[in-house]
Amino acid sequence: MIVVRLDVMLALRKKRSKDLAEHIGITESNLSLLKSGRVKGVRFATLDRICQFLECQPGDILVWEEGEQRD
Repeated sequence: MIVVRLDVMLALRKKRSKDLAEHIGITESNLSLLKSGRVKGVRFATLDRICQFLECQPGDILVWEEGEQRD
């Protein structure tokens, strides 16, 4: 299963969710859904803006772990 580590990266970079949401142009509630992994997908443009804001690679945010897929 794919695990979203956005909270981890925000903490490591000492950044706030509110600031990230503003930077990428989504609501804080939608960012919360993304952080919890409750979205079906993410656009590359959104992922690009997240990586730009956090100065990281996509693999720092999205990791694969063995386990059951969430629907």
